[in-house]
Amino acid sequence: MNANTPGADSAADASWEHILELRRKRPRSGWIRASLWVACGLLLTAWTTTGIRMQDLFGASRMERLDRFLREDAMPRPLRDGSGSLWSWMAELWHSGAGTAMLATLLIAVLAIVLAAFLAWFFALLGARNLMSAHPFLPHATADAKSCPQTLPRIARAIRLLCVLLRGIPEYIWAFLLLAMLGSSAWPAVLALAIHNAGILGRLGSETVENLSPAPLRAMTMMGASRRVVAFTAIFPLSLGRYLLYFFYRFETCVREATVLGMLGVLSLGYEIVEARAHGRYDEMLFYVVLAMLLVLAADILSDLARRWLRRGM
Repeated sequence: MNANTPGADSAADASWEHILELRRKRPRSGWIRASLWVACGLLLTAWTTTGIRMQDLFGASRMERLDRFLREDAMPRPLRDGSGSLWSWMAELWHSGAGTAMLATLLIAVLAIVLAAFLAWFFALLGARNLMSAHPFLPHATADAKSCPQTLPRIARAIRLLCVLLRGIPEYIWAFLLLAMLGSSAWPAVLALAIHNAGILGRLGSETVENLSPAPLRAMTMMGASRRVVAFTAIFPLSLGRYLLYFFYRFETCVREATVLGMLGVLSLGYEIVEARAHGRYDEMLFYVVLAMLLVLAADILSDLARRWLRRGM
């Protein structure tokens, strides 16, 4: 049938009317609409009461500062005054501390995520409600309510609350507190990252355990296997792949945060960035920023490759 025939036009009109009818009958949520209006009101309030003006960003003085920064401050010294080669300048910075700081940043991230992973695995088991129930994985009909110990479910609730508290406090705050207690060293950054990520991985791990297929776990339990045996011979291998996905995702986050925590005085690329900024050496500061970007990019690529390999085996 030709698209210009009356039959085609009537069919198109009927389809359009059907679409409009479906739109009129679509489910509508008053809560969502109210939330959108509240969000718009908060945005308008923030824009009108905080003194933020668009002309402040694109004013003549700011454009002049930006031009001076790009043409002078951010320009590497050899290119700015012709005092040497660019490669010699970068090699000098690398050997004078950039290489050590980059390695320290990576080691802080690796040590922190490994500590977090070990701690979070115990959180995952102790916080999993199916494992910590009175009669794990057994049908309700076989469970005697009077003989149910209430301690284990309470432990699970306490562990889940602990994970909320650990991940609810940012790494920067943890590091600030630990610096006051432990002094200036790499350990405050390591422990801050480990504590925060243990809370995140612990919650994700417990959700992974709770979402496992209950059939094999129930079979082992009904054959007489103890809670500990089920945890380490069945739950661990079944949930390891998914847990490692979360592990590598948080690893790349640790690399980024290890750089930021260096701004508190911990030896890392962040520390070198702050030092260069404090002495007005913006060209060196940008060199350290580029190194941090390359390190994060390498960690992201490694994490992505590991997650893809794990997904193929799942």
